[in-house]
Amino acid sequence: QVQLVESGGGSVQAGGSLRLSCAASRYTSSRYLMGWFRQAPGKEREGVASINSVGSTTYADFVKGRFTISRDNAKNTLYLQMNSLKPEDTAMYYCAAGQETGWLESIEAEWYNYWGQGTQVTVSS
Repeated sequence: QVQLVESGGGSVQAGGSLRLSCAASRYTSSRYLMGWFRQAPGKEREGVASINSVGSTTYADFVKGRFTISRDNAKNTLYLQMNSLKPEDTAMYYCAAGQETGWLESIEAEWYNYWGQGTQVTVSS
């Protein structure tokens, strides 16, 4: 069983930055596919970014050039650096892990089988 705990959310003004972290339990392997998702009130969950077992990254078009995903396998931690934040980035952000899909490059939720509880990001104009 993999446990994921997100942190680093908060409230910022437009144009600001935040760095999200996702601490995984000690059983998380570097072979896992790891990703960030978000869900705003009244909207469906959407994929934000992913990083696979060899470090290949995938980004949603709406965050390209602004967000950077990275992982520190030694610390079992996933990160999401968010710059140039916009009010439309306001959402609950979730960390996810795919145990059997580490080779994929995907931000589709179907490839992830472990999820964190989320951390709130609020961007004001």
